[in-house]
Amino acid sequence: MTFEYELLDSGDGQKLERFGDFILNRPCQQAVWRQTLKGEWEKAAATFTREKEKNHWTYKQKLPRSWKVRVGGVQFKIEPTDFGHLGVFPEHADLWEWMRPHLTKASRILNLFAYSGGVTLAAAQEGAQVCHLDASKGMVDWARENAALNGLEKAQVRWIVDDVLKFLKREKKRGSQYEGIILDPPTFGRGSAGEVFKIERDILPLLELCSELLSEKPKFVIFSCHTPGFTPLCMRHLLGQTMPKGHIEIGEMALHSPGAIAIPSGSFGRWTAL
Repeated sequence: MTFEYELLDSGDGQKLERFGDFILNRPCQQAVWRQTLKGEWEKAAATFTREKEKNHWTYKQKLPRSWKVRVGGVQFKIEPTDFGHLGVFPEHADLWEWMRPHLTKASRILNLFAYSGGVTLAAAQEGAQVCHLDASKGMVDWARENAALNGLEKAQVRWIVDDVLKFLKREKKRGSQYEGIILDPPTFGRGSAGEVFKIERDILPLLELCSELLSEKPKFVIFSCHTPGFTPLCMRHLLGQTMPKGHIEIGEMALHSPGAIAIPSGSFGRWTAL
């Protein structure tokens, strides 16, 4: 049985979330307001703490090594990591839902910095052809596990482990084209061969390459980011300078559930063709 994700409460620099059967307490720097559900916090099965010397989980009850949770219509394997991540960023789910009606079985989609495959699997559920790229083989393997959880082992997905800029340059030479491109670049990262990615330096050439890979009848580019300073207005400027003439929407991503204070969780920009 698969259970859902729910944001329960936040405040005092923490967020309290239910991942299926298990309530977890994790740091949340932007939650500078007060907690509202004092009694619920005691129910946390595990708490993640960031300290100067060591990040660590503290457990009040034994958790399985991994379990399944549905977010945005997609099933994920949840597994606590040493970084406090769990294998899904629920704030992206609204972007997947926006994307779904734009897809057909003929749609060719490129998912960059693809992590555990939320966008990939949402697109595959709609029958689209997806190229899934991440520099981490471990994360691509995790995404393939998620594909199996969703019965999408035979979906039209290319699983690629590579440095994003090198891959895009090769795709340009090959004449590859896509109707939709999704990217969620990190502030800093390393490619599959140790290449260094710095968002302030690399984002403009990255977006320019994405623009050059759009088909003659493109549908969208979804650009999301958690880097401080990359506000919605910043996203508008970046898309406006790199994409063809089209319509641009911008906004904040947020963690949200009914009854809970929504948590701002990065920015997004969406370009659509006229």
